[in-house]
Order: sequence, then C-alpha cells, then structure tokens
Amino acid sequence: MNVSDLGEFGLIERLAKAVGAERPESLIVGIGDDAAAWRVDGAVVLATTDTLVEGVHFLLDLTPWADLGWKALAVNVSDIAAMGGEPQYALVTLGLPPQTPVQGVDALYEGLQECAREYGVAIAGGDVVRAPQVVISVALTGQTDVDADGSPRLMRRDAARAGYAIAVTGTLGRSVAGLRRLKEGAPAEDRLARAHLRPWPPLALARRAVQLGVPCAIDVSDGLLQDLGHVCEMSELGAVVRAATVPLSDELRDAYPDDALALACAGGEDYELLLIAPRETLAALGSEVSVIGEMVESAQRQPRVVDESENEVRLPAAGWDHLRT
Repeated sequence: MNVSDLGEFGLIERLAKAVGAERPESLIVGIGDDAAAWRVDGAVVLATTDTLVEGVHFLLDLTPWADLGWKALAVNVSDIAAMGGEPQYALVTLGLPPQTPVQGVDALYEGLQECAREYGVAIAGGDVVRAPQVVISVALTGQTDVDADGSPRLMRRDAARAGYAIAVTGTLGRSVAGLRRLKEGAPAEDRLARAHLRPWPPLALARRAVQLGVPCAIDVSDGLLQDLGHVCEMSELGAVVRAATVPLSDELRDAYPDDALALACAGGEDYELLLIAPRETLAALGSEVSVIGEMVESAQRQPRVVDESENEVRLPAAGWDHLRT
C-alpha cells in the first residue's frame, strides 16, 4: 500500500494513532485540529506549521517572491485564528537550490516581515538547508485566553452540535480563480490573483468570535466541503449547505460564471473561516459573516449542498488532498 491509497487525511489519522498513546496530561488539543494546544504554567500555548513547496503549492514564474513570503506566514496565522488564538512567534525554515537568487530571498523576507507586522508576529529564528526546489516551512506559536476557572477559550473542530448554524467569513473561490487567472496570463495585480497570492486571514474577527462563545471553527484551506467534512467527522455529524447562500464575489461571478459555485465549494486556499455555533451567537458578528447552512444528525458524517428545493447539488470535486490530487 502506498500513501496515495490512504490519502492525506487517512495518513494523518494513521499517524495520530501512532503517537496518541503517549499524550501527556498538559496537551489539550493534539493531531487533528488547526493547531495543537497545551498548558504551560497556567497559560495555553498554540502551535501550528505549514510548508509551501515549489511545483506543489506555488510556481515561481507566477509568484512574486514577496507574495510568497507573505503567504507562507499568513497560512499559519489562519490556523491560529481558527482556534481563536493570538499569533506570537514564528520559526522559518528555507530549503533552497544553490542557484536561488539572493534578491529573491531578500524579497521573500520582505513579504514575511510585512505579514508579521500586520498580524503582530515576531520571526524568532529558523533554518536554511539545500533542496532541489524552493521550500519554505513556517512554524508559528500563539496563545489563547483562559477563563477565571482555567478553561481555555478555544474554537475546536469537534465542538459542533446538531442544529448549530454554519457561517463563513468573506467570500469563497477567489483564490483558486486567481490561480486560474494567473495561468491564463493575468498580471499579479489582477484582483482575483491578489486573493490567491496574498490571503488575509480574518484574525480580528476570529478573536471576537471566540470571545462571544463560538465553540467550533476551521479555516478554509482545502475547500469549503473538504474542511466542513473535517468538522463533520470530528463532531460525528452531517451538514447541509444551501447553495444560494454561499458567498461569491462579483469578480468570481464575472470571470467564471459557470464554475463559480464549484470553485467556491472545492477550490481551497481562501483562508477564510467557517464558524459553527448557535444562530443567535453568530448573529452578534453581524454582516461580516454569511450563514450558509446547519449541522444535522447524519450517519454519513459529511456535508451536502442543496438547492432551494432541497435537491442535492452535485459538484465535480470536494476539495484538495495532497496525496490523492
């Protein structure tokens, strides 16, 4: 059996079982959520890591170095936001071919620093190694608030309940549409291309959500349906998404009118947030979120997209899987 037979998420589940028996008492959240969480002297520390590989996550001829630096940190900020935390310190590992231009690395770090300033992150160290293609891996730590009784304020994938509403920040599908636009020859300044090259995780909104008591969240990195499917699996529930309520930008509708819904549901790399909570809790976030469905009891533990007549909408793909895609 090869890892492609398991897929990315099957492999993660297998690895989680391999290390699960040695879980210490201080560990609050381990493998399977957007970030790990553990206690240190009364505080709760968060940690996450993401890696961008040339030819898999980006193409250098389509990606300015500064944008690559921004995105490498932003995707990690998105994970901390999805837990309701505040990002703090980053470690950056670079894998570089010897012929990599120094000016490119300088621009990469300009983008990293720009994102770090935007989200209050300090780049504290890292590593540099030789590699056959450009690889940038960021590990990011953060903290979350603790209530008076010591309970951490966290949004978790396993905290959804039947009847909770599902909301999403921003609009979906712009990133994958931006990648398509870049491949079609659009400049990096194209509005959809900017959404792909420079995601802006809604950290401030995530912090408000956790303060309001939103219990469940996940960032949209692999696609709306794929990521909502993780919540379904962890919370042992199904989900219904109403196609007419999925937020789509005018740019997406204008550029790809026939594919807009499919791109929004399966495209990935939007780095918006899915927030799952009682409807009245989500209402306190106002117009910054769109309610798109609800969690339901279901043995299938997966999301369904339905039209206004409650008929299921069939889509060509569910989302991104590194080992199967």
